[in-house]
Amino acid sequence: MVIKKITGPLLGLLLSTLGVAAPTPKPAYDFFICANINRNYTIGAEILTMNGVFQRDAAGAWQHLGYNDMGVTAVAFDPRDRRVWYTSALNGLWRTLDGGKSWRMCNGWEMTEARDVAVDPNAPDYVYLALPDGVAVSADRAQTLERRENGLPDRGKYTQAIKVDRTRAGRVFAGCETGIYLTEDAAAHWRQVLPTKEMVTDIQQSPHDPQVWLAVTQNAGAWRSTDGGVTWINFPNVPKARALYNVTFDVTQPLRYAIGSWIYGVMTTEDGGVTWQDRNAGLPAPHRVWRVGIDPAGWLYASVYGETLYVSKDFGRTWRADALAGTGVNNFMILPRSTN
Repeated sequence: MVIKKITGPLLGLLLSTLGVAAPTPKPAYDFFICANINRNYTIGAEILTMNGVFQRDAAGAWQHLGYNDMGVTAVAFDPRDRRVWYTSALNGLWRTLDGGKSWRMCNGWEMTEARDVAVDPNAPDYVYLALPDGVAVSADRAQTLERRENGLPDRGKYTQAIKVDRTRAGRVFAGCETGIYLTEDAAAHWRQVLPTKEMVTDIQQSPHDPQVWLAVTQNAGAWRSTDGGVTWINFPNVPKARALYNVTFDVTQPLRYAIGSWIYGVMTTEDGGVTWQDRNAGLPAPHRVWRVGIDPAGWLYASVYGETLYVSKDFGRTWRADALAGTGVNNFMILPRSTN
């Protein structure tokens, strides 16, 4: 007698016939970093290393994508076509339509030192760019860019982070030096939803519950919203005296978050922020953690300034050095895998 394992559509049909709900398949993700290998590099010298966007492949190696640029701060992809993607960089906004083979600089001299870039998943022609002096928006896949800053303050609109709500077209958050600002009409109008006296360094939406958002700041601690970013509550157990550089969710477990900080190093929670733990054992001191990221397997990464990329398979309890020695990571990004 031969017994065969039943999988895929046949399993779903069998379970449906028996009145049993088929298990929901876990979404597949791709993992990217924006990084520069800058150990011993001085400005003006010839760039001899590969820098910019890297993707973690199935074998665990980092594969370089696109052009070589030490100033790439973020990357965003068009959900309709992964060959179309954008990078924010020191000299502005760059776009490729052919998967990184060729590039076009999309801005003029008045829009440089871009800090972040985002594509609206529900209106992918719209591209949002965070700048040191405000926000620029494109409605035509970065063919043209225009300032849209109505409601942002005349002073205090340095924008470090720009994030689009994946549930509704035109709903975008900007993290500025005076707080978090929200637009619900594609940046035609902005309103402040969280006032701060310090820079908002990062904003992230939960991959599990789109109503849940996290934000961290330069010296005003960490914050959470459970109503889609309309109101925000401070995490009392996260220190405020020093800079928090970024925050991230774990796609494998909804109550696990991690924060990267220059002085505090890596801080994690596994209960949705009720308690927080320092996870620095095995990382070089002082704990100059520039960014943290969590990959699709739940592995935790820390970019330590002047050192290398470190990885932990037990959510920060132990660490080991990863590849790309001398790398500074400006951004970690986890993205649902494209079928295109």
